[in-house]
Amino acid sequence: MSERTEGAGPQGLASALMEKGALKSDWLPAFNAVPRHLFIPDVIWPGRAGMNRQDDRVIRSEEPDVWWSAVYRDAPITTQWDDGTFTGPGKGKVPSSSNSMPTMVFSMLDALNVEDGQRVLEIGTGTGWNAALLCHRVGSENVFTVEVDETSTRDARKRLNDAGFDPVSIIGDGAEGYAEGAPYDRVIATCSIGSVPRQWVAQTKPGGLIVAPWGPTYGGEAVARLAVAEDGTATGWFLGSSAFMRLRAQRTERKHVREYLGGHKWPADGRLSMTSISPESVGDWPVMFAIGVQVPEAFPWAETYDDGSYTLWLRDTAVTSWATVDYEPGREEFEVYQSGPRNLWDEVVAAYLWWDENDRPGFERFGLTVDSAGERVWLDRPDNPVPIVGGP
Repeated sequence: MSERTEGAGPQGLASALMEKGALKSDWLPAFNAVPRHLFIPDVIWPGRAGMNRQDDRVIRSEEPDVWWSAVYRDAPITTQWDDGTFTGPGKGKVPSSSNSMPTMVFSMLDALNVEDGQRVLEIGTGTGWNAALLCHRVGSENVFTVEVDETSTRDARKRLNDAGFDPVSIIGDGAEGYAEGAPYDRVIATCSIGSVPRQWVAQTKPGGLIVAPWGPTYGGEAVARLAVAEDGTATGWFLGSSAFMRLRAQRTERKHVREYLGGHKWPADGRLSMTSISPESVGDWPVMFAIGVQVPEAFPWAETYDDGSYTLWLRDTAVTSWATVDYEPGREEFEVYQSGPRNLWDEVVAAYLWWDENDRPGFERFGLTVDSAGERVWLDRPDNPVPIVGGP
């Protein structure tokens, strides 16, 4: 018996989402009226719930039951690699468009707290499913959706029109918002950001809300829900973990480790020391978020080995500094090499200790404020900014 005839479908997914508390009764009519399969292309790379990993390519005409099962599983689906330059077989280098995990879709729509007839700006049309859900809720004439990729925009427009929806669809840089349709009651991003574009705040009405996944360069990411005030500031709490593809305008190019070693073999000119802080302690999503806020413009990468050991590489975006920490199971001290003007491992350790001393806060204890001075992540209250312990 195929997975499709066993019950994998819209109602099974709806039940699962409602049981989790992601799909609330006010969004159920939109879910029923806008089935996900109408917004999924025939060629996909199914994802896995709670993980930023993709399975191999699935073609609907060749594996219809596998395709259908993937569509009605609570997991993300990658729909484009490498800005469309890779089509398969197999997987590309960098996923560049997707249909998000349904739990995340409806959790973010719930956080948006949208009311009938409100004007909504969506950043990242993708496959069009999120835009269609918004159209059903507030009317197509009140939905403005921006997508940087021309092919994705064209395909999404057709899916939206075929489903009976006609939002204002714009090809453009999502970081710019869409001034022609402003002001908006709500702004929602289906891509992650490392800083809130000022245009989003400026194009939101006082009292309006911005819901967007936010994460530092280092890693760790959570959905921020910001209220815009009369004075043009925006502030609010992080709601919980997320993992979205980066807004194309805010992507960073990451150089290979060879660029940091200056043509020499590791450890090159690295300074040797030992640490009692295990690399295992700094690898979970919440602590990576806390580290990333405190250690700007740096990022990690793990070079793994067959015996379960690995080297944690740390690099800065300016290509001036690097560090390595060698993890071996069972050890209590670990070998560290650091090079350049920044001691990146020392910065990470200081950030980790701050997180540990503050009772290891989860995302829900953090908030974000955007104002004329820039933006600040805070802990527990807006007047308690998270310290910056490193940086260029």
